Parts: sequence; structure tokens; C-alpha cells
Amino acid sequence: MNVIDESGLLAISTRLQRLSEQIRKDGFLIYKANGITFEPKWFPVIYTLHLKPLLGVVELATEIGYSHPSTITLLKELEKEKLISSKKDKNDERKRLVQLSVKGKKLVEQMQPVWGIITSAMTELTNTQNNLMKAIVEVEQQLAEKSFFERAKGLMKSTTTAH
Repeated sequence: MNVIDESGLLAISTRLQRLSEQIRKDGFLIYKANGITFEPKWFPVIYTLHLKPLLGVVELATEIGYSHPSTITLLKELEKEKLISSKKDKNDERKRLVQLSVKGKKLVEQMQPVWGIITSAMTELTNTQNNLMKAIVEVEQQLAEKSFFERAKGLMKSTTTAH
């Protein structure tokens, strides 16, 4: 065990980031082993556009839970790779609509069997009860009710008033 592992909840963000990076790296290897050139960071956009074929940038950002600037950065990468295309909304010139390109749709067809493999491997990894997913959903719900910062701020007030 290293210092970060021993620090418990204090380093939860670091531990989650480390876990995420490992899963992302292995995800890349899984796609590569299946002959697919794909960056796992593109997944939220590709998957969302697969399910919701035409979205505005703001709607897409909301769907994937990313900030508008982060979404724009991903969209630029995907457009450069010719996996998505965009066009102005006929009803609102300020709005840009994005969709999978023909190349993007072909990629999704290749990826779908791999998604089954990834889901099975993650199910095995997180056990049959999906405790990890349950915990993530629970924490996300708790944060939606009251942010981490708000909780800490409340504790800081009670600590400073106690002294």
C-alpha cells in the first residue's frame, strides 16, 4: 500500500481518477485488440449520438454531463477524425446541430459487439450486484442534493463556531 491508498477518503478523488485512467487505458487496448481505432474519451459523444442521432451542442453537453467547453473540444477532435458532422439549425442560426457521419455510424457498428464484451468484463470486475455502480449513483444523487463544497462549508462553520 502506498500513502494515497492508506489515506482513505481524503484521497478519494485521486483514487477515482487513477481507477478511471486504468479503465480508459484498458478500454483503448480492448478496442485495439478488436481492430478498432478509438479513443475511449470519445465514447460519451459517440454513444449519445448513436442513441439520439441529432443534437444541439448544449443538449449534447447536458446529455454527457460535460461542460460546454469540454464538449466543444471533443467535438472538434471527432470532426477532425470525420466521425461526426455538424450543421447550423435552420430554425436558430446560433445553434449548431451534430450527428454521426457515415464513418461514425460504421464505427458504431464495429463497436457494438465490443460494448457487450466491455459490459461483461466490467460486470465481472464490479461483481454481480454492481456495487460500484450503485455507490456511484448514490454519491451522484447526494451531490445533486447538496454539493461536496456545501457540505464542507457547513462543517467549516460548525468548526469555527466551536472554537
